[in-house]
Amino acid sequence: MNIEHNNQTIEFHVEYAKRKKIYVQLDPNGLVTVKAPNGMPEEAIREAVAGQADWILESRAKQEKAREGPRPKEYREGGEGDFLHLGRRCRLDELIATEGRTEEQLRADLKKFYFSSCKKVVNERIGAYAKQLKAEPKSIEIIESATKWGSCDSKRRLNFNYLLAMAPVYAIDYVIVHELCHIHHMNHDRSFWRKLGSILPDYKEREAYLNRYGHFMVM
Repeated sequence: MNIEHNNQTIEFHVEYAKRKKIYVQLDPNGLVTVKAPNGMPEEAIREAVAGQADWILESRAKQEKAREGPRPKEYREGGEGDFLHLGRRCRLDELIATEGRTEEQLRADLKKFYFSSCKKVVNERIGAYAKQLKAEPKSIEIIESATKWGSCDSKRRLNFNYLLAMAPVYAIDYVIVHELCHIHHMNHDRSFWRKLGSILPDYKEREAYLNRYGHFMVM
């Protein structure tokens, strides 16, 4: 769902549950979640978000300013640069061994780590979605790409960008399901998006994360 406020679009995800009040929350990534009582009309939910719209936009502006660009990564023993893994910010030595390694070796080791991590999480999560979609890939490869998070060709061969290992799992799931849906629909037509939405109703929020923060997911 979304509303327009001051010529800006505020998209939000609604979670219904047994509760008396409605809550509007903004997470550190700028994604808005509305926790609403069961059966609350959409119009009432939109009004609640509109009442918090100024706060949402101001808070997002502050978040964006704080994330104007990725800080330089320190490829050295004990480096404190921001190294992302599954949506978390980590020190380099939390991900790979750094002692006695040159900058070139550290870069190579970290790249291997991301390739391995991406392969592991994709293989762990793709099976259940493939079963739901009745979409059996012929092969699954982890690749390096400067333009795509994933791809699927007419022979049902799936590729996933190793840099996805930096993203939170819910964003990785979006790419997995997106590419599995291409086994049935090679184009981004209405049927494709319906199938994707049947598995991930909040796919727009997941896609928005990658669009907003993908430039931080670099070596």
